[in-house]
Amino acid sequence: MSGSVEVRQFLLRYEGEGQGGGGVPAQRSGHAEAPRVSDDQVRRARLAVARGAHGVEDCAQLLDMLGLKPDDDGTAPVQR
Repeated sequence: MSGSVEVRQFLLRYEGEGQGGGGVPAQRSGHAEAPRVSDDQVRRARLAVARGAHGVEDCAQLLDMLGLKPDDDGTAPVQR
């Protein structure tokens, strides 16, 4: 991966303090009782994206497409 330091710096801007728990999130079914994606799951997903990204712009675009980039209120769309 090229630009790995830049990608890590990019992620650190969006990285919250990790919470306990984790694992791979299940597919969301749209039901009210569906479990939410945890902060730790989002953090792990962001790191996985960063590892596969080819630079800062690629990482930012992938995070946005996957709903992992926080919006104005600081919440990732995948967590709504």
